[in-house]
This record gives sequence, C-alpha cells and structure tokens, in this order.
Amino acid sequence: MAVGLYDYVDVLAKAADASWLKNETISQNIANVDTVNYNRQDVDFEGALQQALLKNSYISLDDKVSHLDMSDLDVKAFTEYSTYSYRLDGNNVDIDTENVELAANQLVYQGLTSSITSELARIESVCK
Repeated sequence: MAVGLYDYVDVLAKAADASWLKNETISQNIANVDTVNYNRQDVDFEGALQQALLKNSYISLDDKVSHLDMSDLDVKAFTEYSTYSYRLDGNNVDIDTENVELAANQLVYQGLTSSITSELARIESVCK
C-alpha cells in the first residue's frame, strides 16, 4: 500500500498536538509546585506512537504510517504516581526537572512545526 500524501503530516500534527498538551501539563506542574499532595502529570505521545507502530510488525515504516489508526495517537495527560515524593508535603514536583522538561518540550514543538512546514512545502512543490 502506498503512503498517502498527508500521512506523515498527519502524524507530525498529532505529535505537535501532544507536545502542546505536554507543555500545558508541565506548566500546570510548575504552577502547583507548592500544592500539598499534588502529583505531577505527564503526557506520553512517544509511547502511544510506538505502540501504534508495533501493531503492524514486519512491514516497512511507510506502510506502518499508512495503516495507522490516528485515534491511537490521541493522548491525554495522566497523573504520575510512580515518581515518589521526597517532600514532607507529599508533592512530587521537582521544579528543576520541570523547567528542563519544559525547555526540551519547547524544542520538540519547534522541531515538529518546522517539519510540518517542510513537508507541506514539499507537497506544494510537487503539485506545481
């Protein structure tokens, strides 16, 4: 099966949406750094993408992308209980870690939007 014209753009768009959600989630964590018993939240788009791609093993990446069920890539924020709190107030947000995650995620988002722009420019050049 051939890759659809916008298959990779669709995956990049889902990744950008998830990155935006992750940015909002990290900001929420930072805002609640002093909230008693607050558990940090996270978003795992990479895990969802990996699981979706593994559903069709033994075929090329292009074929995997063309067979993706985009609803498998709809991710939501989840509360992370596995990160234990070393604080007496039960809050498990580490402000330094959140700031690093925020900076890294902003770079990811910029890369994704740049990739979407490049893909669309390639499609436009082919259509001319």
